Amino acid sequence: MEVPISRAIPRLVLLCGLPCSGKTTLARRIEAATGSLVLSPDSWMVQLEVDLWDEPFRGRLERAMWNLAQELLVRGVSVILDYGYWSRRERDEMRLRSRQLRVEVELRYLDETIDELARRVEARNGTSEWKGTSPITRAHLERWMSILEPPDPAELDLFDEPLELSA
Repeated sequence: MEVPISRAIPRLVLLCGLPCSGKTTLARRIEAATGSLVLSPDSWMVQLEVDLWDEPFRGRLERAMWNLAQELLVRGVSVILDYGYWSRRERDEMRLRSRQLRVEVELRYLDETIDELARRVEARNGTSEWKGTSPITRAHLERWMSILEPPDPAELDLFDEPLELSA
């Protein structure tokens, strides 16, 4: 069993990427290695049996999760936000808010080809965990890929260095 890394300064980890790019898998790896807490709107919505396409609910949930994340960070608990962060504006806002809390903040960008995303979405749509939710289609992924603003090297330099994870 791997022992979590002890951190003197709490850290906020932002995960950026489209659905099925590997954000939740990475969040779980970071959680296991560091003892951080993962907050994932999709996971909570599935557990609460709320339609993933209910944007007003998602907005309220993400605001509540951010309030919880701030409380945890102030108490010294590191947090991973598994939101997606498709826009530079969102990422800048979260980085600046985190700096005001005097915590470290890292950005992890997960980039996958449209074919790989579509393959993973197809597999995910068929699992029992995602039954009862409206499926994501390749057309959704293609539209979202055109909206996503991938972070460039200059933006990534504004964040703290990502923690090394064992293989």
